[in-house]
Amino acid sequence: MAKQRNIFEDVGTAQKAQVAAPNPGLIDANGRGARSGIRLWLMLLFTLVVVMIAVGGLTRLTDSGLSITEWAPLMGAIPPLNAADWALAFEKYKEIPEYQLQNAGMTLQEFKVIYWWEWGHRQLGRVIGLVWAIGFFGFLIVKQIPTGWTGRLFILGVLGGLQGAIGWWMVSSGLTGTMLDVASYRLATHLGLAFVILGFIAWYIFAMGRSEAELMQARRARETALIPLATGLTIFAFVQILLGALVAGIDAGRGYPDWPLMAGGFLPPELFAITPWWRNFFENDGLVQFIHRMSGYGLMAFGVFVWMRARRSPNGATRFSFNTMLAVLLLQMAVGVVTVLYSAPAHIAIVHQFLAVVLWVLILRARFATAYPAARSIQRG
Repeated sequence: MAKQRNIFEDVGTAQKAQVAAPNPGLIDANGRGARSGIRLWLMLLFTLVVVMIAVGGLTRLTDSGLSITEWAPLMGAIPPLNAADWALAFEKYKEIPEYQLQNAGMTLQEFKVIYWWEWGHRQLGRVIGLVWAIGFFGFLIVKQIPTGWTGRLFILGVLGGLQGAIGWWMVSSGLTGTMLDVASYRLATHLGLAFVILGFIAWYIFAMGRSEAELMQARRARETALIPLATGLTIFAFVQILLGALVAGIDAGRGYPDWPLMAGGFLPPELFAITPWWRNFFENDGLVQFIHRMSGYGLMAFGVFVWMRARRSPNGATRFSFNTMLAVLLLQMAVGVVTVLYSAPAHIAIVHQFLAVVLWVLILRARFATAYPAARSIQRG
């Protein structure tokens, strides 16, 4: 006689378990890859790029960027090893305008100080390239890169190589003519690309912290009204970073040490003293600083507006990301004012630049939170 079954007994429980087991990982099943390992590698790259930006800023603030007058991607890793090598490097430096017009009479020991700054800057770039290559090709060889990520990780190496070439393009602008520094627009291009690379790495770190299944599910809850505002804030911040690079390129932050006025007026004097007129937007320290100031006010106002809209978000994690963004934005503006009032001394100027990095990443994190909201409970919101 057939055994009587309880009406509450699950029918085919074992069979269902076998079918259901793969379900949570269906999206990631093919090519899940070493997400946690790649994320750690990206965090290392992120840290190195942040250090690179800081070292680059200090290299400029110490007027060290033109001390090495040749670009040798491979052999340039070897510094002068004896007195003859140092004498040759010093003689090459004596041929450029910076030495002839600004540093004439510099001693060999003084030259070594600025040489080591620039050599360290370039060496760090080589280390970043090596870390990227070892990580990328290592994960590629063992087939641990998740599906769809090979191209995204490869582009980091391409951008890194391009950054090295742009770095030399920037340096070469200060080796001839009467230039005492590199061209400000080339410096802005160089720094801008550094922030682009940093932005890609940060975004990849955010994405690698969650599975593809989680990202697809979160995407369905994206906050469509807030995403355009977060995107606009990202673009606005990037423009302000480029304007800051123009200020740094001509040391415009060291002039007009008063605030909120400039030389006692709203507008600085002789806004278009340089001819042709368009050069003033790159070389006139008063106009360049004025534009950076006005853009900073605009970024602050827009940041507050976006933050107020973000307060309506039903997601607590999203609201928190915009809260931290606004806090750093306020701090950055305060440090910017202090930088101006003290004529941009190196220790304050580098803090201002570092906070730009922090703010940039927090804005990207806030945008990521709107595009891929974190899962939330009913109790917490």
